[in-house]
Amino acid sequence: MDMITPEPRPAWIAGQPEQGESTLVVRHPYDGSEVATVAVPGAGQVERAVDAAVAVAPALRRLPAHRRAAALDHVSRAIAARAEEIAEVITAENGKPLKWAEAEVRRAVSVFRIAAEEARRFDGDLQRLDTDPAGEGRLAITRRAPRGPVLGIAPFNFPLNLVAHKVAPALAVGAPIIVKPAPRTPLAALILGEILAETDLPEGSFSVLPLGNAETSALVTDPRLPVVSFTGSGPVGWSLADAAPRKHVVLELGGNAAAVVLADWPDIPGAARRIATFGNYQAGQSCIAVQRVLVERSVADEFVPALTEAVRAQRTGDPYDTEVDVGPVVDEAAAERIVAWIGEAVDAGARILTGGSREGATVEPTLLADVPVTTKAWAEEIFGPVLAVSVVDDAGAAFAAVNDSAYGLQAGVFTRDVSLAFRASAELEVGGVIIGDVPSYRADQMPYGGVKGSGVGREGVLAAMHDLTEERVTVFTGLDL
Repeated sequence: MDMITPEPRPAWIAGQPEQGESTLVVRHPYDGSEVATVAVPGAGQVERAVDAAVAVAPALRRLPAHRRAAALDHVSRAIAARAEEIAEVITAENGKPLKWAEAEVRRAVSVFRIAAEEARRFDGDLQRLDTDPAGEGRLAITRRAPRGPVLGIAPFNFPLNLVAHKVAPALAVGAPIIVKPAPRTPLAALILGEILAETDLPEGSFSVLPLGNAETSALVTDPRLPVVSFTGSGPVGWSLADAAPRKHVVLELGGNAAAVVLADWPDIPGAARRIATFGNYQAGQSCIAVQRVLVERSVADEFVPALTEAVRAQRTGDPYDTEVDVGPVVDEAAAERIVAWIGEAVDAGARILTGGSREGATVEPTLLADVPVTTKAWAEEIFGPVLAVSVVDDAGAAFAAVNDSAYGLQAGVFTRDVSLAFRASAELEVGGVIIGDVPSYRADQMPYGGVKGSGVGREGVLAAMHDLTEERVTVFTGLDL
């Protein structure tokens, strides 16, 4: 898709399109071809964006709920109207197959719709205080107010929907937001800026700044931006938290998602196909893509061959081909790292059941067995189309293996046994347990986040709205209750 324009794509400074002091080139991960040139704002433009966010914060906080909701509704409808175009842009800048880009656009439509709905009903609580004698005649109203302007830092793997999860909750609660998209994938965020500019939100409510990672440091430490919401790698996220110790920091970091297949599951081949799909979707570049697979011994002889065939059936190629399942990873350096991790595991005793090679930035869908737990392919987030399968004796051993990880984002457990499902919910040290499916399932309205090395705080529209606000209490005195 040819997206090259005579001028660089503008940044959005306090709701207005502007050219920058420099540019960056966006390239298609599949073949390295130039997709677009994007304006990179200078220090003065960044300062104006922050000044505008601070200046508009009181007015945006007081903006009636119906106006905030109407703006969010407009964004949802406009994304839907431009769905085909935006999906092609996502595939161009990110390299994910078109069918997964289309799914991402549909999710973003839902995120803004859900945010509009929540904006209309995000209100407070009443509490009688006369439960004790000193509280006679008193009533408390608890409401939530924005903590202040938000800095939202988004990753490359979902260049629209993970930006939506920053922007929609912030605007729903009346908090201005400055979005810093990933330098590799700024185009979908810039289109979102175009759409936001069509609303009647006051000037300064949003900015989209395609900055390099180094230029973002000053924004992270700027005291005028009291909230930092970051999605990305663990080392970067924790360093941001260390750099801003007095800020409210939300971190959605990496994972090492496990899928557990227990003996009572009625459709073992179906579980294998589902796991193969969601170990390889987005080329494995999702923090809840399946990486570790734990199968109960009594069904392993049926499951492992089925999983091997299902992984082998995943089709690679040009991501614009609607039949392609697995596109390239973000760049050739990432592909080289993934294949090196596979080689390290093999050198340590792992077996390759299928895959294991790469062509350019495209890594062949890979399934490993007998992977030592100390190797990176098992213990770290590989962020590529690689699964590792291990046979365990029973559910207890499977759950212990899931927990034996520095990460804790989500886990999937294939079981129909209700008692095992509740046991998984109680024992697994993760932010979310998906019963009867892969850990890759996420509904955009549900709380989403992890424990341990997977971060702090929660996304999901309503959960994020709570995270971006703080409780404020008003006590009325002398009332006849």
